[in-house]
Amino acid sequence: MAFDVHVLGTASARPTSKRQVSGSIIKCDEGTVVIDAGEGFQTRFANQRKNLKLFEKGTTLKTVKIDAVCLTHGHLDHTWGLLPWLQSMSLDNRENPLLVLGPTSVEVFDSLLNNQQIPDQAPPAELARQFRYWQSLGGNHEALSYPIRWVLGDIENNRWLEFDTQQNSVHQLQGMPQPNWKNNKLCPLKTNHSVPSCAWMVESKAKSGTFNRMKAAENRLDDVQKGALASGQDIELDDGTKLHAADFRGEPKNGLRVIISGDTAELAPGITNLDNCDLLIHEATFVEDAAKWADDFLHSTATGAARTAVQCGARHLAITHYSSRTKDSGEPLREAQSILQDSAISCSALADGDRIIVENDGQIVHLFWNGNGWSR
Repeated sequence: MAFDVHVLGTASARPTSKRQVSGSIIKCDEGTVVIDAGEGFQTRFANQRKNLKLFEKGTTLKTVKIDAVCLTHGHLDHTWGLLPWLQSMSLDNRENPLLVLGPTSVEVFDSLLNNQQIPDQAPPAELARQFRYWQSLGGNHEALSYPIRWVLGDIENNRWLEFDTQQNSVHQLQGMPQPNWKNNKLCPLKTNHSVPSCAWMVESKAKSGTFNRMKAAENRLDDVQKGALASGQDIELDDGTKLHAADFRGEPKNGLRVIISGDTAELAPGITNLDNCDLLIHEATFVEDAAKWADDFLHSTATGAARTAVQCGARHLAITHYSSRTKDSGEPLREAQSILQDSAISCSALADGDRIIVENDGQIVHLFWNGNGWSR
């Protein structure tokens, strides 16, 4: 598989008897990234690991493989479980470095770079406030068993800064740091919420088309010549004929894309500017009867999530982040499907513990947690 996505919370704002607050995991062949970590995340992560050991032999979640934590915004139902979990990993003697990323505003970014205080008008949920608070409570190199990088981004202008906890300063980076991956990368996508926010996309590298061995055989090429063409080098035969490597490759295969939105109004520009994605996990806080609340609080309805999926060319939409007033996810699912009925986009509603597999060929499999394993 290319991606194994674990959804550990589907509640909006506060937990309910059936749903916990936000926190998801995207596992790829090179490592793992956590998207948001609301309260109780360390317990939910531990429970998911336990369930995998019991019901999915051969599939694991290892904290040592977690390379980054990507926060979509600063509201506490998306962030407040981070510090306890960081400290738990330290108690487990983690040694691998960890990258923590999140969005901030232009004003806060500029103030931090100028060694000024966070502006008074910045919202209480501003991530810069939380970063500094967590650092003061032990989220730093000296207190943890592993190095940690605290990085904030002005997403719209692609500016990034890092907190130096040893020097108690910040400095601007040349670009957003990435995990030490070769074939996958993290991408922030600007969203529209009441505080600085972004979605996060994990994108795999595009692959070259299949090498045409039959054509190579027809040209009576030896192994050295075939190896050169297969590696992208043009060659010249003894009779002067030039063979171009591109002519011996099939159509290139696009990289795979998985997006998790965080909180946002519908049609967020960073998402809709894309021309395709394989899996879009999008908030659907409100049903259509409460659409005014979605507009007032810059959240999305299920139908808004569906319209966003259409605009970004998603293959599959999975809705999540339900209001506590939504007792049954069947209602928002039906509303989303009503928008998608004339499209090729498939749609499903997430519950806590669910997984979505994105295969290497782009096929999507939603695995539903049933309390005794996963079923399709």
